[in-house]
Amino acid sequence: MAMKIRLARGGSKKRPHYSIVATDSRMPRDGRFLEKLGTYNPLLPKDSEDRVKMDTDRVKHWLDQGAQPTDRVARFLEAAGVTEKKERANLKKGVPGKAMQERAEKRAAREAEASGSDAAAQVEAEEAAEREAAE
Repeated sequence: MAMKIRLARGGSKKRPHYSIVATDSRMPRDGRFLEKLGTYNPLLPKDSEDRVKMDTDRVKHWLDQGAQPTDRVARFLEAAGVTEKKERANLKKGVPGKAMQERAEKRAAREAEASGSDAAAQVEAEEAAEREAAE
């Protein structure tokens, strides 16, 4: 039997409230479950202690039995210190898009031209100052 630790939705429309449950993966999302392990209320502030409540001993028991947590529940377990934090690949984050790269290249070219002309003007000014000092 494929066991899952997942969220079962409750609450009314536009006011979600979730139960963290251990269930057979073939059962419906809000259907039959084996044990209720905790609750999750997304409407509470992120720093609230009541936002995620769970019985960590029972969660560890189900993990030892081979239950697999869903992605969201796995994040809750990592935050609670029940499981180790897992590396997640977010390969696209921080990489600028094509348009942004083109703009950056144009800006760099403009700055290079400006700094080149500024440097040339500065050199000419220094040479003129030297000529005046020599006379």
